[in-house]
Amino acid sequence: VVIVVGSVNSSNSVRLVEVALDAGAKTSYRVDDATELQEEWFTSTSTVGVTSGASVPEKLVEEVLAWLAARGYGSVEVVKTAEETLIFSLPPELRRDLKAAQQAKS
Repeated sequence: VVIVVGSVNSSNSVRLVEVALDAGAKTSYRVDDATELQEEWFTSTSTVGVTSGASVPEKLVEEVLAWLAARGYGSVEVVKTAEETLIFSLPPELRRDLKAAQQAKS
């Protein structure tokens, strides 16, 4: 079972469910938060994967992990699957404003 924490409106979260299934997960569910988890999803599994969409607050993921821990899935292993190395520069307008603010301080 793979749980994806993220909004139904998030194409990233919806895609993560598809990726989990394509990668071999028997089932995968997208939830907004821990209140949407259902006991019957976990009746015949010993391992649960948890991931989240790009902008999901860490607190929501932690609440899902706490819900799972309360039901016997307390051993958490963090698996790093990718290293993000992209750096996006600020838009020109913000760079200009930042430069002006720094010069005003001098």
